[in-house]
Amino acid sequence: MFKNLKIFVLILLGSISLIGCKSEPKKNASENREAMEETLQANVIGNEVSYATEDTQMKGYISYDENKKGKRPGVIVVHEWWGHNDYTRERADMLAELGYVALAIDMYGDGKQAQHPEDAGKFSGMVMQNIDVAKARFDAAMTVLKADPHVNADEIAAIGYCFGGSVVLTMANLGKDLDAVAAFHSGVQLPVMPNENLKAKVLVCNGAADPFVSSESVTAYKAAMDSVNADYKYIAYPDAQHAFTSKEADSLGKKFNLPLAYQKEADEKSWAELKSLLAATFKQ
Repeated sequence: MFKNLKIFVLILLGSISLIGCKSEPKKNASENREAMEETLQANVIGNEVSYATEDTQMKGYISYDENKKGKRPGVIVVHEWWGHNDYTRERADMLAELGYVALAIDMYGDGKQAQHPEDAGKFSGMVMQNIDVAKARFDAAMTVLKADPHVNADEIAAIGYCFGGSVVLTMANLGKDLDAVAAFHSGVQLPVMPNENLKAKVLVCNGAADPFVSSESVTAYKAAMDSVNADYKYIAYPDAQHAFTSKEADSLGKKFNLPLAYQKEADEKSWAELKSLLAATFKQ
C-alpha cells in the first residue's frame, strides 16, 4: 500500500510541475533581447568631434554605450568657466553609462581652456554678454548631437556646470528644443530670464553656502519661474560651496584663493536628482 501511495505522490508532483511549466508565459523575442541587453555591462565609446559656426571652429566629445541598441535620448553637457576639459568629458561618459548619448560641447571655440580665473572670467563673459554668439555655438552643437545615428532627435536634454549651468538655463529660457535642463552650482541671474518661451523641465542644484549665488538672485529667479508656471525644482544643499561636484575644486580653491570646495554628499545627491529628472522625462 505504501509503495502504491509513494508512486501516486510522485505522479501527482510531476503533474503539478508540468502544469506550472506550461502556465508560465513565453517571452517574446523583444523581451529576450531587452533582458540580454540589461545583463551586458556598458561599453562606453568616446570620440572627439569637430563642428563650427560661421566664424568659430569648436571641439567636442561625444560618448555612448555601444552595447545599447536602438536610438536613445541625447544630452548636451556644457563645461564650467574653465572651458571644455576632462571633467566635462567624464560627465559625458557617466551619462553614456546610464544609456544616453552625451555630447560635451565647446562654448569658447578651438577647445580653448582658461588657466587662470581672470581668463575664465573673460572667456565666459564674452559668451554670456553676446547672446547671439552663445545661441549659434549651442545650436551648432545641438545639430551635431541630433544627427548622431544613436540619438533620438526628438529627445534632447542639456546639463551644465557653473558657467555651463547658466548657459543651459538661458537656452531653455530662449525656447530651445530641449525636454529638460539641469544646472549645477550655477548662477541664476541670467541674460534671458524665464518667460513664456520656456518649455523644458528644469532642475537647479546649488550650494547654500555658494557666495557666487546671491539670495536675491535666487528669489528673483524663482519668482520669474513661478510667474510662467514653470516645471522646475530648485535645491540648495546645506554647507555646499561653489563647484561642489568637482573633485578638483579644493585644489583650485587653494591655488587661486577662491571659495571652491568639493562636497561628496551634495555631488552624489545632485547626480541622483539628475538621473531622476532624465528618467521621468524620457520614461527610461
